Amino acid sequence: MLAELPELSIASDGRLLVAKDYPLPASHRHFSHLMAIHPLGLIDPGDGAPAVRTIQASLSELDRLGSSWWTGYSFAWLGNLAARARDGQKAEQALELFSTAFTLRNSFHCNGDQSGKGYSKFTYRPFTLEGNFAAAEGIQEMLLQSHRGRVVIFPAIPSSWQDASFTTLRAEGAFLVSAKRTAGKTVLVEILSEKGGVCRLISPFSGKEISINMKPGERVALEADPGNSAR
Repeated sequence: MLAELPELSIASDGRLLVAKDYPLPASHRHFSHLMAIHPLGLIDPGDGAPAVRTIQASLSELDRLGSSWWTGYSFAWLGNLAARARDGQKAEQALELFSTAFTLRNSFHCNGDQSGKGYSKFTYRPFTLEGNFAAAEGIQEMLLQSHRGRVVIFPAIPSSWQDASFTTLRAEGAFLVSAKRTAGKTVLVEILSEKGGVCRLISPFSGKEISINMKPGERVALEADPGNSAR
């Protein structure tokens, strides 16, 4: 079945199309043509300049078309897309709009814009749970990514998050990861391996990929020394 699927349809400026010669024509609540970026991870900034160009052009197209016909979960999805693009500022802004304009006081996602500020022409109040799930996922994507088999710590952090930390987020391969960021720099990473195996990590200290062969139940801690290199 995979062999029968066509190549991704990409415009001359790099943006993803809905189908061959058919761009997204207008603002729409679904970004299904961008599934190759998130959640499928078929296109990733780590693939090089062409992939970065496609991701940036695709997100720019969403900006150009605007959010008139988006619902709350559209902003949550944008948060995930921006995080995969390593754009922490855009991710934060999208998730902030989701939480302030498209959720009720009880935190339920209500689809329509409840702020009265015109973020969307939808103003109704049906409760749909996927918006809340997607928003939570967006935050996790800002803190930790591993969809390419490599663990990346704080891949999409806005400049305002100078201090941040998370505990036991799950990465692919049954690795539970914790990390701490202080004054804009990662100072600690802890990895617990539940089943054993090789953990491939992009070091937040050197930027280089390292491989850690771990046993089941083993815990490894990496800390930054005063020169900001791992020990």
